[in-house]
Parts: sequence; structure tokens; C-alpha cells
Amino acid sequence: MNYFIIMISITILIIDQLTKSLACIYLPLNKSNVLINNFFSLTLTNNYGAAFGIFKNNIVFLVLVSLVILIVLYKYMHSFKRNKRNNIAFGLLLGGIFGNLIDRIIKGYVIDFLDFKIFNYDFPVFNFSDVAIFLGIVLLCYAIIKKEDNCGNK
Repeated sequence: MNYFIIMISITILIIDQLTKSLACIYLPLNKSNVLINNFFSLTLTNNYGAAFGIFKNNIVFLVLVSLVILIVLYKYMHSFKRNKRNNIAFGLLLGGIFGNLIDRIIKGYVIDFLDFKIFNYDFPVFNFSDVAIFLGIVLLCYAIIKKEDNCGNK
């Protein structure tokens, strides 16, 4: 793994853990603090599941899945063309997965606090790690579309 990926991962992890700590200090649990009416609130929640609350209260399973995904990412990282975008993608993914994994291991749940409502759809509350994971997936999908991977050619 290269230095650039490690630095991005560590940066994401620090930002994630710092923002979660601040949310826990300054936000009351399960109470929305509206910042932009009908668009953005800060709402501290404890997520005992994965995305959209699936696999609720299956912490051991979610920790194991996270560890398997980290191993798979590490294995396939070397199958992608080495460029800045792909390095950023892997850094975002690794940092984001580690951020939520730390919460699950230490607390037994993931801290979420970013709460958006867009076009009257109230999105599930999420955190900075979730944003990093989503952006990392988008960048890797783009790399696959551009055929910058060798995953199927081995």
C-alpha cells in the first residue's frame, strides 16, 4: 500500500472520529438541530445496524463483514491502475470503513449525525465515514467503467 493511500485513510479516520466526538459532546441524542430548514439538520443517533439500519443488533456480523471487506479491498487494490483518483478512492474507502469499524468495536454502534431532507425525502442519518465510503465507491465504479482494473482478467 502506498503512502498517499495511507495518508488519506488516516486523514479520513481523524476527521470522522473528531466530528463524531464533537457531535457526542454538543448534540443531544435523537433531537434534530435544524441548520437549514427543510434541508439539513444535525441529529445525533446511535446506529446499531449498517446502512439504512439493516442487520440491526448484529454487531459481530457487521465487524466480521467490515474485516472481510478490508481484506478484499487490500487484495484488489493492486489490481487497479495506479493513479491519483484510484489512490484517493482506496484511501476514502479504507478510512471510512475503519472509522465505522472503530465505533462498532468500541461502542457497539456507529455514531451518525448528518441529517438531510432533499425533495421531501428524509435520508437516513449518516456520518463522515459514510460519505467517504460512498465517494470511494463512486470513484472505483468510475475506474471500472474506464477499464482501469484487472479484476476479471487474472
